[in-house]
Amino acid sequence: MATITCVIDNAALERVNLQTEHGVAFWLQLPENNILFDTGASADALKRNLKTLDLSLKDLDALALSHAHYDHTGGIEAVLGYTQELPIFACADIFRPKYSKHDGNYDASGFVMQRDDYADRAEWRLNDNPVEIVAGLWTTGRIVERAFPEGRSAGHFIREEGDFVPDPYLDDMSLVLKTENGLVVICGCCHAGILNTLVHVQAHFDGEIRGVVGGIHLMVADKALIREVIGKLKEMAPEAQYWLNHCTGIDALNMFRDAFGNNAHHFKAGKSIQF
Repeated sequence: MATITCVIDNAALERVNLQTEHGVAFWLQLPENNILFDTGASADALKRNLKTLDLSLKDLDALALSHAHYDHTGGIEAVLGYTQELPIFACADIFRPKYSKHDGNYDASGFVMQRDDYADRAEWRLNDNPVEIVAGLWTTGRIVERAFPEGRSAGHFIREEGDFVPDPYLDDMSLVLKTENGLVVICGCCHAGILNTLVHVQAHFDGEIRGVVGGIHLMVADKALIREVIGKLKEMAPEAQYWLNHCTGIDALNMFRDAFGNNAHHFKAGKSIQF
């Protein structure tokens, strides 16, 4: 059995005293290992929420990062303080600087510090191919084929040859948990697009997709696109449950509830699910 606990999200369960922020982090408790997926936007929130949930970084076996944006990597300092041997799994493009455009200005929106500041403080395992983190848990690797819409934001940029260009999100990856009943796909922001991500998973892993967890970046999508995504998901993963949060967006959450009924949930900080 595997348990996934949402440690950080934009929203939290009312009955627990958790800090909310625009960010996400998941604690994956497997039979013999504990994995953290993303770190939220701040070390303070990550440490506080882990303590409240009675989870300890001392028990952590690996960290995986969905991509470089600050709301997924901002809490990394809390993790790096424990051991230099900690393996960190990410795509090869994770250290490419990221920018967000606001009022005509291009502001840094990735890691707080530079690559050299992190390089010797953990065991970085950067790979664009699917990699097994521990038994039964894999990275998707980079999502190469993107026939369906991506999870884009108009203000996201990188720099190429001195010019700001739209971010191709080459660092975006999700996780795949193998269970007895099928596959669970765990997303950070899914900038590569949820449909593209699931097509990639179906091409690289055996088994039916039984669950989709996390942010799927539909918060800026119009309702027509959300309906298109829902329709395709019904074809691709008819038996899946959806535990969505962070960048999914309230409109999308409501439409998923209407479309999937009791198989669609808001996965707030403090909530745990078992597979």
